[in-house]
Amino acid sequence: MTSAELLTDAFDRIRGVVHRAVDGLSADDLAHRIGGDANSIAWLVWHLTRIQDDHVADVAGVPQVWTSGGWVERFGLPLDPADTGYGHDDDQVAAVRVGSGELLTGYHDAVYQRTIDFVAPLADGDLGRVVDRAWDPPVTLGVRLVSVISDDLQHAGQANFIRGLL
Repeated sequence: MTSAELLTDAFDRIRGVVHRAVDGLSADDLAHRIGGDANSIAWLVWHLTRIQDDHVADVAGVPQVWTSGGWVERFGLPLDPADTGYGHDDDQVAAVRVGSGELLTGYHDAVYQRTIDFVAPLADGDLGRVVDRAWDPPVTLGVRLVSVISDDLQHAGQANFIRGLL
């Protein structure tokens, strides 16, 4: 198995977990917040997808699907188009409401496809390329992609936990 195949498998798994968390839920279910101030399924899936979109677009040197694919307009959220959800407060989490799970999975699927198009041709040597010098040590492409995978799986698991409570 190549590194590209391993990365593709990881992003395939994330996509499956996202679909299981969202499919068949109503807008109210997607917006439900256990304990009143926890993250909702809608926020978790939107956020994990925004982070993947932001980070992959950055390392690939392409525009984000969120803006280039018209998703920012389709979602119509009262947030800055560059917002990824990082550091959101209670009111901002509550503002992420969607009319359907299909909107969330549609955006996620578009980001997934962009991600697979980027990772599929990668060679093992590509993963050592430094993509962010703001950290010590500098972040490589491989570390950035593993970070996205880790964050995505955690949030997708949280979304499925909430679904189970519903």
